[in-house]
Amino acid sequence: MKINPILLEVYKNRFSSIAEEMGAVLQRTAYSVNIKERKDFSCAVFDNEGRLIAQAEHIPVHLGSMPLSVKSAIKHISEFQEGDVIILNDPFKGGTHLPDITLITPVFIDKKLEYFVANRAHHSDIGGITAGSMPISNTIFQEGLIIPPAKLVEKGKINEDVFRLILNNVRTPYEREGDFKAQIAANQVGSKRLKELLSEYPVEEVKHYQKAILDYSEKIIRELIKDIPDGTYEFEDFMEDDGFGQKDIKIKLKLNIEGDTAVLDFSGSDKQVKGSINAVYAITLSSVLYVFRALVEDDIPTNDGCFRPIKVITEKGSVLDADFPSAVAGGNVETSQRIVDVVLGALSKAIPEKIPAASQGTMNNLAIGGTSDNGRPFTYYETIGGGMGASLYGDGESAIQSHMTNTMNTPIEAIEFYYPFLVREYSIRYNSGGDGLFKGGDGIIREFEFLTDVEITLLTERRRIAPYGLFGGKSGEVGRNIIIKNGKKEIMPSKFQVNLKKGDRIRIETPGGGGYGKKE
Repeated sequence: MKINPILLEVYKNRFSSIAEEMGAVLQRTAYSVNIKERKDFSCAVFDNEGRLIAQAEHIPVHLGSMPLSVKSAIKHISEFQEGDVIILNDPFKGGTHLPDITLITPVFIDKKLEYFVANRAHHSDIGGITAGSMPISNTIFQEGLIIPPAKLVEKGKINEDVFRLILNNVRTPYEREGDFKAQIAANQVGSKRLKELLSEYPVEEVKHYQKAILDYSEKIIRELIKDIPDGTYEFEDFMEDDGFGQKDIKIKLKLNIEGDTAVLDFSGSDKQVKGSINAVYAITLSSVLYVFRALVEDDIPTNDGCFRPIKVITEKGSVLDADFPSAVAGGNVETSQRIVDVVLGALSKAIPEKIPAASQGTMNNLAIGGTSDNGRPFTYYETIGGGMGASLYGDGESAIQSHMTNTMNTPIEAIEFYYPFLVREYSIRYNSGGDGLFKGGDGIIREFEFLTDVEITLLTERRRIAPYGLFGGKSGEVGRNIIIKNGKKEIMPSKFQVNLKKGDRIRIETPGGGGYGKKE
């Protein structure tokens, strides 16, 4: 069967629109601010072997990792039936970190398993030693409830035993229940739309173009790599600390470009550490794929074809491919950002005109927990934007999420409506971007005052090692974490947990992006 380019475009958009509609349903029906306002979720469509067909333009850190979740479900679930929904969050069985919970639904066409639809959402609590489940931990057992692939819904009926087990282990069961049911609803819509697609067009034609879409993405990625000069390019950067005293944790890359293939060897990176900045392999793969996908100028779908020309090598037991039961809460959010910085740094030696200076290099993860005046527990989680790196084409963007996160900000109105907080300041951190021919973007200032006693965890980076500039551009300003009690300021480390009283404040000043080129 020949490929009709018009039909190829039609099918590409049909599959992508299914994932996008799933996301719209999830956002509109979720209970939590983190999903409803920040859009901290991703939705995707897979074939019956777990190959990614289409993903909505949601969260890059979920990009390359969700297929591993689906393949893990295929491996561990003995039989799929109509109406099943599989749940998992185990980072060592296809997940990323425990708050990211994936729900997978098999889709049957004429009683034959043909597809899976899946979504992954960050829950603002899944248990563990601190509210928000993003602790300064030294083992995954401290980070929350570990959920292996299991049937949350079986033949269309919620498995109440599994559901109660999960809800009994979280601080905010009412909110979690609402978010889980929103995830289930999103998958129901995805399944319905796939069945409608297969009722409109012959199955053979749909599968033919489904394969063609993957082959098309592979072709574009290969053409992108082919335009990079052959050679070996090396770069290294460091994670500042692991929260337990280990500093300057190296991430090292040897990138080999040969023809239309890229091999990224991270074997020189440091061993896994005590703290929670360890990343599982899925995170490393996802970060690499993001960089190459971001370099593509064509409008192509993100799918399994994008992976084919790229090989990622890691050492088992390293900070980029940690062994169970390593602590991994921060690997998904912080180490992923540094992997991107390292890959971009290596590529800057090959294609300098296309690579920007380092962006803020952190997600500035803030988790807060406590009890409201009405006696109901609350948990709050957000990531805070910063400066983007400048490039040959101009200044970096200010006050924006960059690279491995694509979430929105949490509006002040939503924060002050749902939580006992006052937002004292939310502004651009002027002049925090690195100077140069083109200036790095500026960071953000976010300051909270608390109207009740709270427990806070902050996981950040780039508080000591600045985001690098390129080709004569200056580094961006490092960030600062500040606690304010009775008017007295205390500079805090990059990663800490603290209990604060009513009236206390926390002030987070996020890093600026690096500058590009020598200032004339």
